[in-house]
Amino acid sequence: MKIPIELADRLANASSIAVLTGAGVSAESGVPTFREAQTGLWENYRAEDLATPEAFLRDPKMVWDWYAWRRKLVADTHPNPAHHALVVLEKRVSTFTLITQNVDGLHQRAGSRAVLELHGNIVRSKCFDEGTVFEKWDEEGEVPPTCPRCGAHLRPDVVWFGESLPAETLQSAIAASSNCEVFLSVGTSTLVYPAADLPFQAARSGATVVEINPDQTPLSDQADFVLAAPAGRALPELVATVWV
Repeated sequence: MKIPIELADRLANASSIAVLTGAGVSAESGVPTFREAQTGLWENYRAEDLATPEAFLRDPKMVWDWYAWRRKLVADTHPNPAHHALVVLEKRVSTFTLITQNVDGLHQRAGSRAVLELHGNIVRSKCFDEGTVFEKWDEEGEVPPTCPRCGAHLRPDVVWFGESLPAETLQSAIAASSNCEVFLSVGTSTLVYPAADLPFQAARSGATVVEINPDQTPLSDQADFVLAAPAGRALPELVATVWV
């Protein structure tokens, strides 16, 4: 695809860049989107009925088993060229912020360092009562596992329906969007708020806004540049055009 010269120039001259990634980036690695993941044993369940605090209180084992199944799906996937291109971009810019709506940890596995995870991370757990986060837990014992501190059940460290985004993470994302020179919206539908407002916040603050998405979104008509292609194709070509 042809990268506009003006876009390449703005990216090359930018000292601060913010990036928002959505499900489209993970989908290119084979990670099913949230609602597409309902297959096999789970095809008769609605994701919206499992991803709630109420569902966990009602049947914690069922919800834990569903997320264990989803963790296995994620573990069997690998970062794609879009993830790797963002790692290169991070190394080329003095101030770089990667904001993601994805919960699969693929950005970190690709080598991205400071990632703002708006919706949490499926590979971590936290205490249902105290919120203490755990990277590891006993996989062979009780299901769900229990918190070693207080004995309450552990739950996935993700944002469920009816819950607020982590306040500090959201504020950092808003600040990065408000202060960047270039904002890239990659593989996101720009429909789920408050994340969907971040590219518009960047535009209001005077940033150059770039959308990378094969599909039309509410942002498309307002973005300064639109690369209507999959992230795994457009991002590597954009980075290679600027830093050959």
